[in-house]
Amino acid sequence: MKPAPIPSSPWQQAPLSRFWRACIAVFCALALAQISGLAHADSDHDRARQALQAGEVLPLATILDRVAREHAGKILDVELDRDKDDGEVYWVYKVKVLQAGGKLLKLKIDARTGALISRKHKD
Repeated sequence: MKPAPIPSSPWQQAPLSRFWRACIAVFCALALAQISGLAHADSDHDRARQALQAGEVLPLATILDRVAREHAGKILDVELDRDKDDGEVYWVYKVKVLQAGGKLLKLKIDARTGALISRKHKD
């Protein structure tokens, strides 16, 4: 009687079903998407830090102090974005404030000067 051949790799012992191959492909795709999302977040953070160091934006603490003094309520969210107006690109802080009675106040603030650009109330 002839001995059974020894497989050269573990994959030859039990071939993967289509289901498991699909699971592995989905897992790899999700892992790649997560990694690229982290890289994007790092680059946004780096751009914001560079803008602060270059004097293009005021520190967030300065903006938050002004908002707290001038607008009663709880600050829910802050974003630092680049906006474009008439071809000019500039930094803006977008701040959401929850006011009494559950009203939402959205502020758009020039990040360089701290000047209020717009104010919108949402019920």
